Amino acid sequence: MKSETRVLVVLSWLSAVMIGVAAYLVFIVAPMERTMGLTQRIFYFHVGSGWVGAAAFLVALVAGILFLRTGRPMWDRLAVSAVEVGLAFITMIVVTGSIWARSTWNIWWTWSPRLTSAAVMWLIYVAYFVLRSGLEDPGKRARFSAVYAVVGFASVVGTFLSIRLLKDIHPTLFGSGAAEEGGGLAPGMHLPFFFSLATFTVLGVTLAWHRFRLARLAAEVAELRARLTLRS
Repeated sequence: MKSETRVLVVLSWLSAVMIGVAAYLVFIVAPMERTMGLTQRIFYFHVGSGWVGAAAFLVALVAGILFLRTGRPMWDRLAVSAVEVGLAFITMIVVTGSIWARSTWNIWWTWSPRLTSAAVMWLIYVAYFVLRSGLEDPGKRARFSAVYAVVGFASVVGTFLSIRLLKDIHPTLFGSGAAEEGGGLAPGMHLPFFFSLATFTVLGVTLAWHRFRLARLAAEVAELRARLTLRS
């Protein structure tokens, strides 16, 4: 437990330092985009948020499968922690995407395939917590949540593929045709972009670990309370 706490302290400080460095790279080092100006710098946080959100939902998928196979409460706690952190980052991507859209397309929201699928994904994972709050039995809540986390990951895949399979005004960052569609990275953007991506990854891992540790401690407290109740 003490070693875990030390690792979390190191990760927390590392996240804080990396956020500071990433902010310097994004606002000072990265070149200014001629058309969108400062608004374009949202891009560095927008993509990182989407990556961490999708990765967190993937962790919830794996944790859900492992819970269904083993029935161990640890995997349920990990799935809940991952979904909670993932939902926070996906909320960030929806908000930053709207700000970016207002500057680029002069509209806060448009029902393009990518934006629509992202909104549906967000709603699906919000409903994950609605499902959990509606089930009082811990065992049933964990089983239903595990199945939901597995099935719900289809929305993540759909969001990723929407821009590649359907015609969309959202630019493609990587892949064939990215440059022709207005995507790709210009010279000088690579270091800020990939460092920001690494920063969000470390931050996501740190937050998820803190949340998982909190869930485990809450379970231990609940178990101690149950024991004391039985003794009294």
